Amino acid sequence: MKIALDPYMHRHLSLEQLCRATKEMGFDYIEMSPRDDFVKWWTRPRVYPERLASFKKAMKEYDVGLATIQPMYRWSSPYEDERQVAMDNWKRMIEIAVELDNPLLISEFGRGGSPERSNVDRQGIHTPEACENAFWRSMDELVPILEREGLVLSVEPHPEDWVEEMSPAIEIIKTINSPALKASYIAPHSFYYGDDLAETISMTQGELVHVRVADTFNHKGSSQLRYIVNPPGSNARVHQHLDMGEGEIDWDVFFKTLHEIGFDGVLSSCVFAWEERADDSARFMRDRMQHYINKYWG
Repeated sequence: MKIALDPYMHRHLSLEQLCRATKEMGFDYIEMSPRDDFVKWWTRPRVYPERLASFKKAMKEYDVGLATIQPMYRWSSPYEDERQVAMDNWKRMIEIAVELDNPLLISEFGRGGSPERSNVDRQGIHTPEACENAFWRSMDELVPILEREGLVLSVEPHPEDWVEEMSPAIEIIKTINSPALKASYIAPHSFYYGDDLAETISMTQGELVHVRVADTFNHKGSSQLRYIVNPPGSNARVHQHLDMGEGEIDWDVFFKTLHEIGFDGVLSSCVFAWEERADDSARFMRDRMQHYINKYWG
């Protein structure tokens, strides 16, 4: 199992400084979430030979590895021009992943087209069905490339994506039926994935290669007024990425079930809530994750 840090709260550090800080906080692996000087949201990666060489040198110097890279492109956009741009960016990202010795690629099923265009659309094009069909076209194009390069891409349903629940997500992954396409489970999205934590994790068996760890509250609880979002009736997909123990996830059930299904992939700390104490949060998460690893994996 690879224990990684999602360094979003440390994005102010240079890539070289990030390698040092990751090691100092107790992690041996980096989960490269989007950052402007490497894998920028929605646009072509800002990676050139000198930057790549410097990053690889720093990883070697501080003895840390790159566990994952998270590209975010609109591959589920029903607008074909947006989808084609996403495909171009994905192909460049695959080249970079090969240069970095094939880390796991992670992403989301996607929210479809850009908000600016979907907000003014009046033709019904921005529907879950249209986004899903666009995703299938993108998979037809990308999966053969991933297979050829020996890469694995792990995808997750995300709150507000065209698929939010784990069951249909796993069905799609199994239907594609490729060793290059696997599943991610993001703990702070658990209450959108399904009603039963153990059952939802168990359905990922055989497909799960990547898990993000952070706590959250159950905003879909039985009382509609338990957590209030204004204006009334808002369909905002609220969730947190908190330190373990600050939300409502049952961590014994979580880790016990991961062990029962034989999980042995990338396990990353993915807290966003506490930038004013980012170092302490990362160290705390590393300690708590190890506690449960020792408890259930021995």
